[in-house]
Amino acid sequence: MDTNSNQARRVVIGITAHVDAGKTTLAEAMLYRTGRLRKLGRVDHGSAAMDSHLLERERGITIFSSQAELPIGDLEVTLLDTPGHVDFSAEMERTLSVLDYAILVISGADGVQAHTRTLWRLLELYRIPTFLFVTKMDFGRCGRGQMMEHLRHELGEGCVDFTPADRERRMEQLATCREDALEAYLDGGEVPDALVRQLVGRRLVFPCWFGSGLKLEGIDEFLEGLARYVEPPAYPAAFSARVFKISHDPQGKRLTHLKVTGGTLRVRDAVPYAGHQEKAAQLRLYSGGRFRAVDQVPAGGVCAVQGLTATCGGQGLGAEESGVRPVLEPVMRYRVALPPDCDSRTLLPQLRQLEEEDPQLRFTSHGGEIHVSLMGRIQAEILKSLVSERFGVEIDLDRGRVLYKETIDGPVEGVGHFEPLRHYAEVHLLLEPLPQGSGVVTATRCSEDQLDRNWQRLILTHLQEKDHLGVLTGSAITDVKITLMSGRAHVKHTEGGDFRQATYRAVRQGLMQAKSRLLEPYYAFRLEVPPEQLGRAINDVRLRSGSFDTPEEAGDLTLLRGRVPVTEFDDYAQEVASYTGGRGRLSLEPAGYGPCHDPEAVIAAADYDPEADPDNTPDSVFCAHGGGFTVKWDKVPEYMHLPGCLEKPREDTPVRRRCIRLDDAELEAIMTREFGPVRRPLYRAPEKREAPADTGLREIGQRCYVVDGYNVIFDWEELHALADRDLSAARERLMDTLCGWAAFTHTRVVLVFDGYKVPGNTGEKFDYRGIHVVYTRERETGDMYIERFLQQVGKNDHVRVVTSDGLIQLSAVRTGAMRMSSAEFGHQVSEAAGQIAEILKTMHQSGGSTIGQRINKS
Repeated sequence: MDTNSNQARRVVIGITAHVDAGKTTLAEAMLYRTGRLRKLGRVDHGSAAMDSHLLERERGITIFSSQAELPIGDLEVTLLDTPGHVDFSAEMERTLSVLDYAILVISGADGVQAHTRTLWRLLELYRIPTFLFVTKMDFGRCGRGQMMEHLRHELGEGCVDFTPADRERRMEQLATCREDALEAYLDGGEVPDALVRQLVGRRLVFPCWFGSGLKLEGIDEFLEGLARYVEPPAYPAAFSARVFKISHDPQGKRLTHLKVTGGTLRVRDAVPYAGHQEKAAQLRLYSGGRFRAVDQVPAGGVCAVQGLTATCGGQGLGAEESGVRPVLEPVMRYRVALPPDCDSRTLLPQLRQLEEEDPQLRFTSHGGEIHVSLMGRIQAEILKSLVSERFGVEIDLDRGRVLYKETIDGPVEGVGHFEPLRHYAEVHLLLEPLPQGSGVVTATRCSEDQLDRNWQRLILTHLQEKDHLGVLTGSAITDVKITLMSGRAHVKHTEGGDFRQATYRAVRQGLMQAKSRLLEPYYAFRLEVPPEQLGRAINDVRLRSGSFDTPEEAGDLTLLRGRVPVTEFDDYAQEVASYTGGRGRLSLEPAGYGPCHDPEAVIAAADYDPEADPDNTPDSVFCAHGGGFTVKWDKVPEYMHLPGCLEKPREDTPVRRRCIRLDDAELEAIMTREFGPVRRPLYRAPEKREAPADTGLREIGQRCYVVDGYNVIFDWEELHALADRDLSAARERLMDTLCGWAAFTHTRVVLVFDGYKVPGNTGEKFDYRGIHVVYTRERETGDMYIERFLQQVGKNDHVRVVTSDGLIQLSAVRTGAMRMSSAEFGHQVSEAAGQIAEILKTMHQSGGSTIGQRINKS
């Protein structure tokens, strides 16, 4: 496996869109204009090069992600075309993990749709720099200017028109994105390309172009823009790769689609991953449905590898770590109806092949019946066609039901013991609830002195390898942290499978003790109706157990936003069209899981008995008199071999103390004798004083720094990296850092965090260890708060504004306050930290003065 770096400018770009927005047509136009296609294909004619599967050509939609190679300027681009229909979102999301850049296609006729917003949030979550292309402008109902206003309103102020005709306005908008861009614009009247590439790469700017893929309008300008503003990433020398897709060719050969993220992959190289090491038998570069075999693929390349038998989507190979848990999950479950001559035990192993290709399918078997989890009805139709095509079996699917989930309301300990004759394993787990949307998180707090590291890793693997079922309806659990607290193995009798049994039983035993809660999937809805129909709409939402925000005006219609259970709103679009006479519009997008609105009815309908589920038993197996015996879950604590990890708090016994009681007269005489008579002040009525405007500070008598929190977090590299994993932890780290700096420099600090887009947020202000922290309320940006603060304080040389936001810096200049970039402030904080470290070092050596005296001297 070669570890030499390759200097070619390779980049992987994905193209995404809402269904029917013109995404595949744009991809065809790009391939045609770069010379990769001799003839322009059309989706509606079934001749698009990127839609190579028969089902895609028949239905006119992209179902499977596909790739093509094309040159753009001096770039070698791998273009990944992704499905646009919401039912195939999982296929689209898997490709995001290998993208360097993304192209978001928006229909000029329809604008930003519900699924467009979902895509936008995913691109933000995966932190993928994004270019926008608005196609179908020849059919659009509005011009370029109106569409730009629409994009900036729906997707953010970072959307900037990059068409050549609007250069001056583009430069003005770029100048407000970061301080160095503002300085470059003020100095030379433009923002250089190198700086624009940085702004695009940091997702501060989202360049927009307009045209028509079908008529090839605006395509050349768009390609020139990509060549000009794309910066290929640098790759490490050591081999690494990320898997994003599994497929099978017509001959049934298993293919692993991956991106090489370091080094070079050659044919016959041994590929290490997850305890395996297998040889790459063949490397294929696909373009649509065709491929060519190559001897090697350098870093930045995307290929299909034959010969890897145990890979899965999202997995890291070599030095690459595995990816994050997918955000989009199926919300429907269907029962598979088989023909009379087909046995479920024969078909299920074949269906597992489809599950390899799309892990979100999740086939399960209970009582001879097969069930499958799907995103919706279109995916169900495609699945039936795939099973018929691949295995020659004509299956049917029932209407389907919603996939529920379960969580717990408090911490609980789960114990699993597995000890048949000549086997042994005991596991103690702590189950704790997590915030909504966290999924299942695993960790260990078990000492290696008690249980060897390899056993601990095995237990964590067993926790992660399956969906653990709840005890209310047998639905998968979520939003739970499972921590390994303790465990025991036997030197002679413990085998690998023993810990699997003990782990599963420990999870189940804990769930049986916990207070469980049923969750159901929700939609975030956007409903536009005529004003006279608003009452009907609000009443419908309430009757369907939904919630909504304050209605807004949307031209001649009224806009209502909110959340509602999927089960209650699935067929509501037809009803809206009926009672509004076709004027109303309803858009829905997944909004995660929330409390079930009718749990009693759902639990009763499920009729699930957790103690009668042989595949998920909560009971344990102990050994006595040479044989194993089963112990019911509620009796396990009486038999377990290790002490519990959750000890009940002991009640303190009150201590009797001798006391002497004195009355008030005796106390008054003693106090007078020792301290003299009490001098009581005369009472005066309080004067009424008008309260000053609340700026968050009592006065500006000392130096004051107003800090734009999120701007600093995403400017400082350490905080930026932490925020990518946990934004809350990054906020706390910044607060702690500023506390120490403020105390050392005798500076008053106002730290402002933007809560503009948090629904229902009323804002918050509080003091935290010597600094003042402000969370702005809903619809109040951090810019607005800081500008109001500066206006209230007035011109004051003691006030400095820390931000790299151009708009806030202009506000600071207007009010006379000093301004400082986030980078400059970072240097100040680092210098102060160095001085503190030096003081502590000197103190340690001298053992003389206190730290307070040393700081005052400095």
